Amino acid sequence: MKQKDKIPIKIKIQSDDFDISKEMKKLQTNETGAIVNFVGIVRGKDEKTNEEIYSMTLEHYPGMTELEIEGIVNNSTTRWEISAVTVIHRIGKLFSSDQIVFVGVASKHRQNAFDACNYIMDWLKTKAPFWKIEEGSKEKKWVEFNSSDSKATKKWEQK
Repeated sequence: MKQKDKIPIKIKIQSDDFDISKEMKKLQTNETGAIVNFVGIVRGKDEKTNEEIYSMTLEHYPGMTELEIEGIVNNSTTRWEISAVTVIHRIGKLFSSDQIVFVGVASKHRQNAFDACNYIMDWLKTKAPFWKIEEGSKEKKWVEFNSSDSKATKKWEQK
């Protein structure tokens, strides 16, 4: 499936928080039948060590990050019939339970929105150039690459 018309795509890298409700309303038109979104949040505990996480600092490569995300989103528009996409990713120092990322996808039909949102998030986790430092109760450390994120993209390569 090829992208038909130029659809509204919004990609923002920012330190400020975002309002999920406002972002969802911006995705809606009179042809929208479904809006699917994903919101990532800073966890309060390290999955491996069970230690408390106080904060996470996110860094990125300005310009390169936006281009990579734009490529991911553009790929999704050729695979599914979607009418609008918003990706907001925060940078800077965030604390436990802070919102990190918003991916919102609008479409006429729910399955297109579900699939495109899942696709965008899977590739965002593996391809977008972000670096994360977690500060916990015992140490400050760079967040390592998660192989399960890479495995999640394999399902999209097969389709």
